[in-house]
Amino acid sequence: MNIDELRYDLSKRSKNGIGFLMSAVVIWTIITIIFVIDLEINTQNIFMFITTGIMFPLALLFSNLINAEWKQDDSPLSILGLILNVAQFIYFPLVFWAFLYKPTTMLMVFAIITAAHLFPYGWFYNAKPYYFIAPVLSVLILMLNSLDFPLWSLSTTMIIGLILLISLLFINYKKRVERHT
Repeated sequence: MNIDELRYDLSKRSKNGIGFLMSAVVIWTIITIIFVIDLEINTQNIFMFITTGIMFPLALLFSNLINAEWKQDDSPLSILGLILNVAQFIYFPLVFWAFLYKPTTMLMVFAIITAAHLFPYGWFYNAKPYYFIAPVLSVLILMLNSLDFPLWSLSTTMIIGLILLISLLFINYKKRVERHT
């Protein structure tokens, strides 16, 4: 199989990673609730960080619900998917710095890292919506924060962006499957 066939197969079997993005919508919804509640900023930041612990179990659940394969041991690209996901953690020192020295920016930093880490999945799944949504969300989050919008509006923007990305990826997936049937 050539690389394009591998990417098509990966895209089709995993449904463009939509199960993980659905999980992210739930997490960012919880984060929005945390930042709507009147708590001290460090408490909100700690709860936000703890919430991310449910990402993987939720992603498995959603992947099962939509019949997507999240793990493909027979694909030489599967290790790349893991590397792309783990790469996000390399930026976590920025999140910890924000927590310690600039707590009001932690949500923004976390949202930008999350949005930006989606960009390489455009190549991984050969799905252009990732190429569009990742930078737009990153810049939009920065702008909203710079204009002193309430923190909950940043997480709400993430939810809207992720739902838009899921919708575009689903359309991309359906067209891809229809073309090859």
